[in-house]
Amino acid sequence: MLHLYTWLCRLTMPLILFHLWWRGRADPAYRKRWNERFGRVPTRGLRRRWRERFGLVPERESRAPLIWVHSVSVGETLAAVPLIQQLVDRHSDWQWLVTTTTPTGSQRVHEALDPLLQGRLLHYYLPFDLPECLSPFLDALRPTILVCMETELWPNLLSSCAKRGIPTMLANARLSEKSARGYARFPSFSRSMLDNLTQVVAQYSADADRFRALGMPAERVAVSGNIKFDLQIDTGLLSEAQALSFQWRGESGRPVWLAASTHAGEEEIVLDAFEALLPDFPDLLLVLVPRHPQRFDAAARLCRERNLKVCRRSDGRAPAAHQQVLLGDTMGELLRFYGASDIAFVGGSLVSVGGHNMIEAAAWGVPVICGPHLHNFAVVSQLLQEAGALQVTENGAQLAEQLAVWLRDADARRAAGESGRRVAEQNSGALERLVADVEKLMH
Repeated sequence: MLHLYTWLCRLTMPLILFHLWWRGRADPAYRKRWNERFGRVPTRGLRRRWRERFGLVPERESRAPLIWVHSVSVGETLAAVPLIQQLVDRHSDWQWLVTTTTPTGSQRVHEALDPLLQGRLLHYYLPFDLPECLSPFLDALRPTILVCMETELWPNLLSSCAKRGIPTMLANARLSEKSARGYARFPSFSRSMLDNLTQVVAQYSADADRFRALGMPAERVAVSGNIKFDLQIDTGLLSEAQALSFQWRGESGRPVWLAASTHAGEEEIVLDAFEALLPDFPDLLLVLVPRHPQRFDAAARLCRERNLKVCRRSDGRAPAAHQQVLLGDTMGELLRFYGASDIAFVGGSLVSVGGHNMIEAAAWGVPVICGPHLHNFAVVSQLLQEAGALQVTENGAQLAEQLAVWLRDADARRAAGESGRRVAEQNSGALERLVADVEKLMH
């Protein structure tokens, strides 16, 4: 079955390359660094450069461990950063290889990890899941272990690592019912793929049960909780959020609604709700942050088409009193945006993406509104709903209605936010357990 999968991947490669080229129309970075996607990393002088940068030594001698972390894009990278930070604090001699599949993930890797690792970071795109792409990559870099974040299961990647004796872990793992049903359609293929996986550290018992049902041996499945609950808001971040809040609100102390990580089809619904609120809340500021940078200009056009007064975060100026929408068109600032807002809508949920991380809002004590598509955060959303910190709305009218309730009643809004903060605090601790599991895998 793996052989058939591999040939299907080869046959569809022209379509995959065309897809990357097509996405490059909006984001030119998709048309760059294709050599990495084919597993071709620079090898000439690599050993010498590693000695200079990482203090590594030739292959036949002992060498510092190289920890390979794969995170698909921004969300997984943000989850991986605290894990890497904890391990760096404990093991200063470890070196790091981080791969992503998207340009936004690549950018976030450098922004978040370059200051932390100070020259001990290698970063590339993950090669295509073909032996001829993975072999030169693995042979050149020779990682000690591979830690994949959340949902990344690539059959040839796991097989290639197993053949080379490289332990592999799926960390902070989640497996939705829908995904489990998909894998279950090919039971022998799924079982053989999982056989090449050394360990699964699942977020919750339900995720672990689905992995076991697919054939993952029970002794190789652990439950740690969701490491995204271990978000730390330090004093520096708190000060930055407070400064933003002061700038955005101005002298009038206007209310701020953050619409975070929105997708195509959601911005229109968000703007419908915003326009419905303006008669009752004329000074309301909407901070609109599309999930992907290639949507920044499209979101700005949508605002202008509705004659809304819009300014852009990248301009570096605070919104004037007459400006109604602040477009969050920068990267790496969303966490402090939550801390500067009164209410947050978290996107990917009014369209069938499956939702994005609402824990960040909860950690700030900000009440959350989402759409009904929440399968990526099923347990988290349930916990927050049960606490009254998250309200689920089906459409723009319900979104506007719930926003109006919290905008009118500051006490109810603050109570909902505090309930979310307590949920985040009560569910922390997963990061420490995951760190211990990674260290066990190294021994």
